[in-house]
Amino acid sequence: MKAARILVLAVALTAGGAAAFLVSGEEKQKPAPAPAPIVQMPTVDVLIAKGDIGMGTTVSAEDLQWQAWPAATTGGSYVIKKDRTNAIEELAGSITRAPFTAGEPIREGKLIKANGAAGYMAAVLPSGKRAVSTEISPETGAGGFILPNDRVDVILSRRPSNNDTKSGPPPVSETILTNVRVLAIDQTVEEKNGQRVVVGKTATVELSPRQAETLSQSRQLGTLSLALRSLLDANKTAEVDDDLDRRTNVNTVRFGVSANK
Repeated sequence: MKAARILVLAVALTAGGAAAFLVSGEEKQKPAPAPAPIVQMPTVDVLIAKGDIGMGTTVSAEDLQWQAWPAATTGGSYVIKKDRTNAIEELAGSITRAPFTAGEPIREGKLIKANGAAGYMAAVLPSGKRAVSTEISPETGAGGFILPNDRVDVILSRRPSNNDTKSGPPPVSETILTNVRVLAIDQTVEEKNGQRVVVGKTATVELSPRQAETLSQSRQLGTLSLALRSLLDANKTAEVDDDLDRRTNVNTVRFGVSANK
């Protein structure tokens, strides 16, 4: 019995070893899988900003460089080298109407080529708009948290014409302009690194000619305050433009400013 068991065990070990040998031989004979093919996406050279470029900055050739960009993701407003080889020289000297971040493609819609006599403010003003300044303080300028390119409402506070302040009507406040873009606080046209607020004495805002008349006359009637608007409200451009026109028409009649301009 013992000899039979030993014989059976030997046969089993031999069969197992043979099977293992055959399996290992088959694995060695299998070819290695081919590497996945590398898909080369077509690219074009796009003009980008080397570093951060602030609003109102005069762009130099050193601020720009060509960068390979996936052709499928280029927009129609991008500056492409094959179409404009001398674009760096052509755009040098332009003034930025909006800031650029490092690596951002240059778009001419955010640049303006000002002539030698024009200053920054005249260069960045859209056609038909006016830059008008008004005095502010921390109390009337949202505590200094209003920065260039923010949107504000202009509020007029005044006391009705009555010398007897005790028995006369109380002071009144009303919003005379809405969603007005701030161009500058004093002469600060961009937020500096690490600077959270700009407390200035003068705010320059972007207005239409009629709105400029309303603001100028309102300064003689009382105190003007700027109310900072939410960034979410600034996206409602169509509704805001209609609201601006309606309020301006009402105020020009109320303050006696001629609307026939």
